[in-house]
Amino acid sequence: MESSYSYGLAIKFLIFLLTILNSINPSYQSLPQLNPRLIKAYTALQAWKQTFTSDPKNFTSNWYGPNVCNYTGIYCAPSPDDPYIYTVAGIDINHAKISGSLPEELGLLTDLALFHINSNSFYGSIPNSFSYLHRLHELDISNNKFSGSFPEPVLCIPSLKFLDIRFNNFQGNVPEKLFDLKLDALFINNNKFQFSLPENFGNMPASVIVFANNDMKGCIPSSVVNMKDTINEIIMTNSGMKGCLPDEIGKLDKVTVFDVSFNEFVGELPDSIGKMKSLEELNVAHNRFSGVVPESICRLPRLENFTYSYNFFSGESESCVKLGNHKDDKKNCIPYRPLQ
Repeated sequence: MESSYSYGLAIKFLIFLLTILNSINPSYQSLPQLNPRLIKAYTALQAWKQTFTSDPKNFTSNWYGPNVCNYTGIYCAPSPDDPYIYTVAGIDINHAKISGSLPEELGLLTDLALFHINSNSFYGSIPNSFSYLHRLHELDISNNKFSGSFPEPVLCIPSLKFLDIRFNNFQGNVPEKLFDLKLDALFINNNKFQFSLPENFGNMPASVIVFANNDMKGCIPSSVVNMKDTINEIIMTNSGMKGCLPDEIGKLDKVTVFDVSFNEFVGELPDSIGKMKSLEELNVAHNRFSGVVPESICRLPRLENFTYSYNFFSGESESCVKLGNHKDDKKNCIPYRPLQ
């Protein structure tokens, strides 16, 4: 697993470097000798190009011939299991505005570490053959027109660390197995998922999770505490969530952003949030919280923005009032405060 992780990071750096070099001298790259893996890549990429119905920027105008390492957006590197064999290690066609779909032949790209196609108009579903991409480190298909159920082939990719499927039309349940993956970042926001967070939610060692603008229901399970060593950002705004925030939230002392606004949470804010010493942005607006805003939260040393408007809070300490422009307390039930 560690070698796959290192391979992914190396490919990410390689793509960055090649992008710079290519902008200086587009012909700098000497083409590697053809081998069976590059021939398979040629088959896969030509099958993919056949699905394209629109390429308004002519991004793939040089996608012809067997020298796939010269294709725009295709990045080759030595194979992790044989440094003398070149293979397709990365695909980055972000913002190309291409319309098309993903064919099963893409599963032939078994050395692929990065697959970035965000901000295009790809549609359909994720091919089952993606389960063969065992070295895939980053999968970004955000801002497209994919639909159907959750793309379950990604659950079979052991090296996956970064998964971004936001701003598509996926719907239905999110499988519990997703939260057993060793992801560092997960973005599934702005789809049409309908699910509740399972008890194994805390199994994922992620630093960032964004679930906003789905139909989640339910509450945040207490297992969230298991993420305390890794999690930095939690964003679950406008997700239809209910119930109370668990006291275990306070143990997430590495979290800098916690946003559960525009939900249906009730009860009091846990005083334990005052132990989240790294917290910079806290947004609990547009819920049904009540009681007194804990003073310990307003005394957090790094707190820059605390929004708790549009709730039913009945009181706040002087420490909260002194936050001034760094807090928003309007539309509550707090005596002597403006805009209640």
